[in-house]
Amino acid sequence: MARRRSAEKREVLPDPAFGDTVVTKFINNLMYDGKKSVAERIVYGAFDQMGKKTGKEPLTLFREAIDNVRPQLEVRSRRVGGATYQVPVEVRPDRALALAIRWLIECSRKRSEVTMVDRLSGELMDASQGRGAAAKKREDTHRMAEANKAFSHYRW
Repeated sequence: MARRRSAEKREVLPDPAFGDTVVTKFINNLMYDGKKSVAERIVYGAFDQMGKKTGKEPLTLFREAIDNVRPQLEVRSRRVGGATYQVPVEVRPDRALALAIRWLIECSRKRSEVTMVDRLSGELMDASQGRGAAAKKREDTHRMAEANKAFSHYRW
């Protein structure tokens, strides 16, 4: 824990194609070794592919995917008298967005398609329909919080 003051949140600039800050955060999370142009190419290629396959606006599909993966509850470990309890807590909105982005990228990297553009577009389309590995991860998180509801009085 920082002793002096909490770090201020940096605001990201909206991305050039859609003018959306969430897309910029997504690109920044996807990026390896500072290669932003490669990450942009992957994300925009996936958006183009989603638009061609579904005929819908890719930005609305992206937003639906983020909303379907964003968790409301999670469990945090809490030590009480020598025992560790998994205590369900509500997720702050900025953390929920960060988790949703992280899960989408992580699950798309694990998919079996050949290129990252194919993997990302497939995962985003699955998540926008409420299925796929990232949506399953959210359901598992909620199920874990529901199962440990008995320990919610240890919330701090």
